[in-house]
Amino acid sequence: MIISTKKNPEQAQASNRILIGTEIIGDFTSNGDLRIDGKLKGNIKLEGKLVIGENGAVEGEVLCKNATIAGKLKGKSQVTELTTLLATAMFEGDLYTG
Repeated sequence: MIISTKKNPEQAQASNRILIGTEIIGDFTSNGDLRIDGKLKGNIKLEGKLVIGENGAVEGEVLCKNATIAGKLKGKSQVTELTTLLATAMFEGDLYTG
C-alpha cells in the first residue's frame, strides 16, 4: 500500500501488512504502521508501530515508535517509546528503547 500523506493526510497512519508466504528483500519506509507475518530482509523505518507476528521474521535495522515482537528479529533496533517482546519472540542483536 503506497499512500501520499501530502495528498491524503487523513491516511497518514495507514496500516501496511506483509502476509505469510511473502518475502521482501529491501528497505521499507512508512509514515504509518507495519505488521509482518512474512519475511523482510532489509531496514525498516516507521513513524508508527511495528508488529512482527509469530510467523514473521525480520533481518536488518529497525527504527520505529513502538514495537511488538512475537516472531524473529535479527539486527539493531531503535524504538523511541515502548517495546513488547512476547514469549514466542526470538531476538538477536542490539535493542535501544524508551
